[in-house]
Amino acid sequence: MPPELGSDAVGVFEGRTFMLSNSGGDVLADSIGGLVHDDTRYLSRWELTIDGAAPLVLSASTVDAYSAAFFLANAEIRGLKANRVGVRRERFVGDGMCERITVQYFGVEPISMRLRLDVGADFADLFEIKRSGPSRLPDIRRTHQPDGSALRFSYQKARWSAVSSVEAEPHADRVEGDSLVWDLDLTRGQTWSCELRVLLNCQGSDYQPVNRTFGEAHDPGADDPAWRWRANKPHLSADSELLSNVYHKSATDLVSMRIAKDIRGERVVLLAAGMPWFLTIFGRDTLITAYQSITCGPDVARGALVTLAAHQGSVVDNFSDEEPGKILHEFRSGELTQLGIKPYGPCFGSADTTQLWLILLSEYWRWTGDDALVQRLRPNAEAALRWIDDFGDRDGDGYVEYGTRSHDGMRNQCWRDSPDGVQFADSTLPTLPVATCEIQGYTYDAKIRAAELADGPWADPALARRLRAEAADLRKRFNRDYWLPTRGGYYAIGLDAEKRPIDSITSNMGHLLWSGIVPPDRAEAVARQLMSDEMFSGWGVRTLSTEDLGYNPIGYHLGTVWPHDNSIIAAGLARYGYRDEANRIAMAMLEAAAHFEYRLPEAFSGYDRSLGRRPVPYPTACNPQAWASGAPLLFLRTMLGLDVSDGTVATDPRIPEGLGSIRLTGVTVHNARQTVEATGSRSTG
Repeated sequence: MPPELGSDAVGVFEGRTFMLSNSGGDVLADSIGGLVHDDTRYLSRWELTIDGAAPLVLSASTVDAYSAAFFLANAEIRGLKANRVGVRRERFVGDGMCERITVQYFGVEPISMRLRLDVGADFADLFEIKRSGPSRLPDIRRTHQPDGSALRFSYQKARWSAVSSVEAEPHADRVEGDSLVWDLDLTRGQTWSCELRVLLNCQGSDYQPVNRTFGEAHDPGADDPAWRWRANKPHLSADSELLSNVYHKSATDLVSMRIAKDIRGERVVLLAAGMPWFLTIFGRDTLITAYQSITCGPDVARGALVTLAAHQGSVVDNFSDEEPGKILHEFRSGELTQLGIKPYGPCFGSADTTQLWLILLSEYWRWTGDDALVQRLRPNAEAALRWIDDFGDRDGDGYVEYGTRSHDGMRNQCWRDSPDGVQFADSTLPTLPVATCEIQGYTYDAKIRAAELADGPWADPALARRLRAEAADLRKRFNRDYWLPTRGGYYAIGLDAEKRPIDSITSNMGHLLWSGIVPPDRAEAVARQLMSDEMFSGWGVRTLSTEDLGYNPIGYHLGTVWPHDNSIIAAGLARYGYRDEANRIAMAMLEAAAHFEYRLPEAFSGYDRSLGRRPVPYPTACNPQAWASGAPLLFLRTMLGLDVSDGTVATDPRIPEGLGSIRLTGVTVHNARQTVEATGSRSTG
């Protein structure tokens, strides 16, 4: 949660809507909190007071992903001692917000008190919430109802419009400015309640919150791929309560991040990237999450493949970095995007999503045998392969590079997409374009897998031979140009514009194992680097070695530990036979999850485990985040050695002894449901 709201801030979300508040349930003016729907903030102030004083916080927590409960008491005010009035706030979000406030008096003598709710709406674009932008206040109209039944804020600029309405029942006794005020007269034991409904209008479309109670999730129906995935996912029975709790929490969180959006006139349903700032479609996150979770069913993967293919790049557009055949990076819906100020409608600023789409297409086919879809998507796959060779390889050297053409584009277009996420060991930044190592690994894997599809459902052996030859050539050149024999031997994170190796030691090496581009005789050195004290914190593999000058345990990509990154690393280690090392990472991650209510956040700090009993949170990590929630599912697959061969589940379990027995019932392969069982037989090393 944003630190400005306090370490005990409360966030709830569903679909495209989220609400961030402090522990009392309040959003103070000029804070980073508020009610946000589809990249626009509809409430920027939501502050409850009793006779002018903020209530004291007794307890506050989320109940479900979309709901929270706050238990408060009055502060001492004139004529009323503290803790005589109990206040309960029940909050539910989803296409708006519903909040119930219940006040109960426990004093002896009757009292009169004033309950006030201060409300504000600034209609800030998501990009402006964390970084202030120009104020819209002079352009916001207020048409509040004088009978106290509703407050209404509206804003319009050019073709962009938004309205936020707050309805109150019972009506407030009066409206003062942007505030609803109730005058309450209470006797001992008396209870007073009201319900507040926040209704939204975005671009002329009305959105209303659903009346709910705790534990009552909105069911969009069997045709929804995310909910179908949840209904059909395998059932896990395990001796380890830790493993069971993390597995079920991950599955619940993934479905809670389901979103429906309109992209270029088409309705799409996918998993959002993360709460709070990334409740939207991200190509990279969507694809990796679908890969991580495919053992739980193919619906999420199919939805990702079809949706992203439908919006594949078709023209050269420097503003959005779109190119023919490229898979999108991110889609936003706010004012700045809709008016063409920001290049996110959609943005194509990633150099790895196209390869990851091909990898997922192959993985989906292996698990489903769905020849029809793979044949239907062949034109998209061929366009993706052409992008790799024609646009991805910007200078014809055989490597995929990135360098934004947009004046508002991202400097780094790999998964380490912060401005300083890729740097030399001395912390200097490379000149663009840059060709990071894991992108070459993804490219190698994508071509090997596309060759498998060419041999199979595409029935094109000539294409298969060409792709395998290209992959073999890439592998040979890559291991010549990226390998550095110094510091015990390792792969550079990338090549800069002058083809100089960028010599920092990073976790990206683990992605190379996952892709299979590492020759067996170098795998041992890579495994040793990843599991060294400089890289492995005890909770997971750091993004950057502690020996590099740029190392910072709370730097976004400069020493933090990312669960999704670690899940890929563990899968890569297992691929090369380093099962104990993979298990060591998986167990460390499961143990870390226990300190985050069994939910792995986007990232946590890279401090060594010996320095404390629990992992140190990263201050602004998304929580939950899709590929972090998907990580335990890939860890489980790695421990089970779970794969498919000719439509049959293949297993090679190496279960950490502490986990005991595991039974996974209902693993779907080629439309048949199978059961996998394994028992821990070896320590984690």
